[in-house]
Amino acid sequence: MSEEANRTIAVYRSLDELPPAAGRTVAAVGNFDGVHRGHQEILSSAAEEARVRGALALAITFDPHPERFLRPKSAPKLLTPMKERLRLLASTGVDAVLVLPFDAALAKMRAREFARQVLVDRLHVCALHEGGNFRFGYRAEAGVKELQGFGAEYGFEVHLHQAVRVHRLEISSSAARAFVGAGDVRRARWMLGRPFAIRSTQARGRGVGTQLLVPTVNLAQYDELLPAPGVYVTRLTIGGHSFQAVTNVGNRPTFEGVGFGVETHILNFESVELDETTPLQLEFLMRLRPERAWPSPEALKAQIFKDVARGKRYFRLLADG
Repeated sequence: MSEEANRTIAVYRSLDELPPAAGRTVAAVGNFDGVHRGHQEILSSAAEEARVRGALALAITFDPHPERFLRPKSAPKLLTPMKERLRLLASTGVDAVLVLPFDAALAKMRAREFARQVLVDRLHVCALHEGGNFRFGYRAEAGVKELQGFGAEYGFEVHLHQAVRVHRLEISSSAARAFVGAGDVRRARWMLGRPFAIRSTQARGRGVGTQLLVPTVNLAQYDELLPAPGVYVTRLTIGGHSFQAVTNVGNRPTFEGVGFGVETHILNFESVELDETTPLQLEFLMRLRPERAWPSPEALKAQIFKDVARGKRYFRLLADG
């Protein structure tokens, strides 16, 4: 997947945007939050079949996430906001992504209508790749058995993929979100096939002009999924510069009233151009400890030295292989 990490593909934001000349498609439909290893297998298989057939390999996803439309109060925070999801989908080998607006009309569409009107009439699907737990249509009324029936009726093949397992764990977006939410970034990495990462910018009012002169970066407010409060070994990428780092996620309770933040201390620091619009990527590599209140700033400072030493040891062992 990494070899195509910067690949650019076509993105269509509605059925009407898809060009008539697109022709036949081999598609996969899903939310694809996290674009985890299971998603990667399904999408790469669809791309491979599309190349054999001379068809368009198409990933079909939704915005907003259906849970946010149907159950906004209980909808999960996402592993990958749409911009990042599109970047990762491009890395799977598909030719294009269709982002269907999830609205009342789509929510009420029956499974047969979706198969006939969307997959067949509009997208000219000749083959569909899905996981065994795929459901679609009004109130998720249909599953893979019904999908196979529609395929036989309307003339498209359905290829079902077994759940991918790693270290005896079944991979899913919900499982990956649960691991990240619990601070278990190691198991989340197993599922995603890469470190869990967030993309953000520097917090407003925390900068020092256009050049970073101190080894600490505070990230802007991030509204999607973050690891549980705690201290982590991380990697911070600023432009073309990648830095070893230790990051605190949480409320920094030793200092009353500071509030929630994501604060990153760079270990191999060098000055770099940075303002409030510079894209930042923060990868979470290992959890060092939970967040806690220390009896004094001096006690916190002593612990930070220990955290930094453990972070440096992590990267030293990583370099030694």
